[in-house]
Amino acid sequence: MFCSCSFTRNIQEANIKYLSGWDQWKQISRKSWRKFVEETKELSSYLKLWRHDIHSIEGKFGTGIQSYFSFLRFLVLLNFVIFLLMFSFVMLPSTVSKHGVFNGSYVEPPLESTEPECTVYIVSGTKGLIYFHTYIIDLLSGTGFLEKTSLFYGYYTVDTVYFGTVRYRVPLAYLLTTLAYLSLSLLWIVKRSVEGFKQSLVRNEDQFQSYCNKIFAGWDFCITDVNAARLKHSSLQYELKTDLEEERLRQRVAERTTQEKVRIYCLRIFLNLIVLAVLSACFYAIYRATVYSQENISCDKKIKLEDNLWIQYLPSIVITMANFIAPLIFSVLIKLEDYSPAFEIRLTLMRCVFVRLANIGVLLFSLWTRITFCVDQKCQACGYNYKLYPCWESRVGQEMYKLMIFDFIIIFAVTVFVDFPRKLLVTHCSWKACRWCGLQEFDIPNNVLEMVYGQTICWIGTFYCPLLPAIATIKYFIIFYVKKISLMHTCKPSSRPFRASSSNFFFLVVLLIGLILAFIPLGLSMTHIRSSKACGPFVYFTHSWDVIAYTINRFPDVLKKVLNSMASEAFAVPFFMVLCLIMFYFMALAGAHKRVVNQLREQLVMESRDKLFLIRKLTEAQRLS
Repeated sequence: MFCSCSFTRNIQEANIKYLSGWDQWKQISRKSWRKFVEETKELSSYLKLWRHDIHSIEGKFGTGIQSYFSFLRFLVLLNFVIFLLMFSFVMLPSTVSKHGVFNGSYVEPPLESTEPECTVYIVSGTKGLIYFHTYIIDLLSGTGFLEKTSLFYGYYTVDTVYFGTVRYRVPLAYLLTTLAYLSLSLLWIVKRSVEGFKQSLVRNEDQFQSYCNKIFAGWDFCITDVNAARLKHSSLQYELKTDLEEERLRQRVAERTTQEKVRIYCLRIFLNLIVLAVLSACFYAIYRATVYSQENISCDKKIKLEDNLWIQYLPSIVITMANFIAPLIFSVLIKLEDYSPAFEIRLTLMRCVFVRLANIGVLLFSLWTRITFCVDQKCQACGYNYKLYPCWESRVGQEMYKLMIFDFIIIFAVTVFVDFPRKLLVTHCSWKACRWCGLQEFDIPNNVLEMVYGQTICWIGTFYCPLLPAIATIKYFIIFYVKKISLMHTCKPSSRPFRASSSNFFFLVVLLIGLILAFIPLGLSMTHIRSSKACGPFVYFTHSWDVIAYTINRFPDVLKKVLNSMASEAFAVPFFMVLCLIMFYFMALAGAHKRVVNQLREQLVMESRDKLFLIRKLTEAQRLS
């Protein structure tokens, strides 16, 4: 082996001698750059966060559970990068200007077109004698002393910061940074999901190949723990049973009579109506809880600590209950719909995703109906309900802040006060009920849905609560160790198998759905709801998005003409046609690649048949001899 490598190296060096000086330099530079990139990648692999912990989890429990913790690490890095963007371009310039490090000017609403009542913003509960429990309420709900800190939108009232001769406009930076972190999240998720999509395409195999792969290549050689190996045996057995059950179900579906088809379709329609009724009940409960909470928060009353927290967190409690009860009902109904086992899992998960993400949308809809509800002429002049929401962006930020805090409290409390006592009862109690209950399974999809739910809250809330990515980073950092301890000491891996290749792709697809959902309320609030006139960087503008048009109008005439021409139909139609041609080209290329892959598969099948034929002929020749 060493001789062959040295021989190859000598041939390459001899070929370089016959090249020109420029070609020799290019080839040597290319080799040096390739070596530098490989060494940098190898060094960066040692600097990865939780590298040793994730490898130990992979060794004990396999690649399926390892993919969940890798996904959690990705969310920590993503939120940390979002926090750096918000801190560098929004928080830091505003803070240094307010503390007099650099000169700056503050935003002022246009008085000739704004009612004076719209510009009044008084934070209640920050003056006079303040009790200790008030600080606890403020810390958990984001009110009081926290309301006018850099945590929320209302703090950022700086318009321009002067760095010498450079003018830094905070409103434009605020909006562009929001678009930047959403775009960065989209590109990062798409980049990571492409790899999983490629692996899912490779695994798109027929049933015979699926059986062969499970029997001959289904073992996970990362497993070193005896219990995990025993569980892997049972999971492979479960996969084979599931495949056989799907085969029997397909055969039974093909043999159904018309009467049986009508009966099953009517049953599915009825069960889906029940699903819609459950969803409607959840949405209505969230709407009523939000309205009740907002009405009672707005009243300036002296109430007890526990009553105040109950009112503050009522929407979060109702959303958490809906996220817990609805999936239980779905898991019962799906058994009656007579689907295949694999489709049962996918449909249940998609329903759970819809429930969790739609609940956030219903909460925001409930808030915005209250914000935009006006009864008098002064309120209509402001464009929003200035009496209840003098700074409505900060109020939305407080709701997102409470959802984030309550989600963390629930995850931590379930692990400490449910999983650990259950482990002790199962281990040390001899009652049949405890033995029958067993240990809590580490359910990968549900744990991922919890993370996606929290990340969607972070994406939506960062515009209204710029420090929310920092809170999310700390939250996921702690949850990593909470889930690791829970996995090691209180839970057992799920009996249903979950491959790393398919799970990574599934995680990122669900996360992409959450990101798309985050675009909708943010886009509507920027373009359709009037900005608060008493707080924030956009008091000069009717809507947040108007800062873009204001900035473009201050460009030179030549640049304005270029941008206007790019926004016109004369540019949009040819651009759309070019995009369609590029899309059709890549679709044709993908179809050609798919045909080549099918031909290669057919060749592999033919080669296996040829080998069987040759083996048969050799066996016959040996018998004759």
